[in-house]
Amino acid sequence: MVDPAKGRRNHSGSKAIPQHEVDARLLREKTARLRELRLAQEAARGTPDEAAAGKKKAGKARGETRSLSDWLATQQNEGRRG
Repeated sequence: MVDPAKGRRNHSGSKAIPQHEVDARLLREKTARLRELRLAQEAARGTPDEAAAGKKKAGKARGETRSLSDWLATQQNEGRRG
């Protein structure tokens, strides 16, 4: 029988790079490229603080708290609890 993997092996004497290392390198390159695109988009929109402020939901300030019963009632009204 002919082993198809033998034809793909590197016979130059150097070690072959394991597939998981190749995949990891490709993932790092892709992540870096996407990060650059995201940062460019944020820069085009304005400062990161302005972009983050646009994403925040209108609601109570951080320091304010509400009771557990109020929170549970809200969850039930929004259909999150059965």
